Amino acid sequence: MQLIFVHGWSVTHTNTYGSLHSALSTAAANYNLDIDVRHIHLGKYISFHDEVTVDDIAQAFDRALRDLPGNGNTIKAFSCITHSTGGPVVRHWVDRYYGAKNLSALPLKHLVMLAPANHGSALAILGKKRVGRLKAWFNGVEPGQGVLDWLCLGSDGQWQLNKNCLDYNYSKSSFFPFVLSGQGIDTKFYDFLNSYLVEPGSDGVVRICGANLNYRYLALEQGNEILRRKPVKTRLLAAKKRPVKTSPPVPLGVFSAYSHSGDKMGIMRSPRVAPANPHPVVDAILQCLQVRTVPQYQQRFNAFAALSAAEQQQVPAGKKDSISRYTMMVVNLHDQYGNSFDAGEYEVVLLGGKQYRPDLMPKGYLGDKQMNSANRNLVYYMDYDQLRTVRDGHFGIRILARPTSGFASYHEGEFRSDGLGLDKVFSPNETTYVDITMQRRIDRNVFRLRRSDRGHEDFKRVQPAGKAIDE
Repeated sequence: MQLIFVHGWSVTHTNTYGSLHSALSTAAANYNLDIDVRHIHLGKYISFHDEVTVDDIAQAFDRALRDLPGNGNTIKAFSCITHSTGGPVVRHWVDRYYGAKNLSALPLKHLVMLAPANHGSALAILGKKRVGRLKAWFNGVEPGQGVLDWLCLGSDGQWQLNKNCLDYNYSKSSFFPFVLSGQGIDTKFYDFLNSYLVEPGSDGVVRICGANLNYRYLALEQGNEILRRKPVKTRLLAAKKRPVKTSPPVPLGVFSAYSHSGDKMGIMRSPRVAPANPHPVVDAILQCLQVRTVPQYQQRFNAFAALSAAEQQQVPAGKKDSISRYTMMVVNLHDQYGNSFDAGEYEVVLLGGKQYRPDLMPKGYLGDKQMNSANRNLVYYMDYDQLRTVRDGHFGIRILARPTSGFASYHEGEFRSDGLGLDKVFSPNETTYVDITMQRRIDRNVFRLRRSDRGHEDFKRVQPAGKAIDE
């Protein structure tokens, strides 16, 4: 079996892989796998220069694969172990060169992602200088801006890649991706000036719901049904057929004892060579590499789901409660013409109860809120077990878009879950992408025609007619 390792962001040395490759090749025979250390290749890519993007790395990865002895124009079958940003890098390569329509031609058979930033990292918003100063993680190396932009929560790159992957059929194509992620915090890396390093529901860098390749997509479009007349509020509608799209299922294994990085707890660096008693992460990786059929893949999905449930019921030392389960919501707001909104041009209000009021949302449900500075997408990080206690099981989203009057304006919009259960929109350890289309109202007086035989007219004091061009 040819095995390729792909590291994470701002790595400058192959020692980032620790002993994992040796641990896998040593224990492989116990799993009836043939993994010769000579057939393991350690990837090394540049991510710490500003001009380099995720797409650049994916293209260079393709070239590196073709440069391997014996490959040439045809890439031979291989499996891949990634860490952190390495996961989305390889996924981007898959999407760029194969995609949903040509997935059956993919030479990649197993993609085992360790703590992948599939939906970004909350740390990225800190910026390259501040992230680079977190020496416990990055040894003082500033991440390149091109990769950091992709990693910011709610980025266009994440949105497009994950939207494309909704149409994948992994099993039918004999392509088997997996996600293994820690939910432990290594106290050695505490930084009390940066709460993201000790954020509940994460491994200190990547949230579980930011790693998980099981996610959801909800499209809402502003309709004409009036919920309130003054000021006008209309309903945001979901599709009647399949309102929430779900990604193809991917096994997720959560390990409460492991963090993102580090020799002691790091999910990639902590495993040691132990042929008789493999490290739990080594054992899990080798079980993934054993999968050859759809039933085996489903079996691994079920086994990892049971593992994750048990791990998240653990009570960490010094705490009274079990590990929290979080969900993330990424809101992308635009109008029917594709215009986006700047930060001060819209507000999102989450609503609860049959009355759909913000004060009926559960206390303590919101863990964090970020806005992506590039595209103004808004990202909510929510305690799922608190969120699910929402009054009457009803959940809503209110959008106040500006301007609200004038020659071009927007009515307030509101989504009400009604018969669409909360558990359909959100799930523990998952991300939900919410794509909202508001209706831009162009007033009829923006452009009028006047007969020439009536003479000239001064129209600088013309006021809005109060009717849109499509009304």
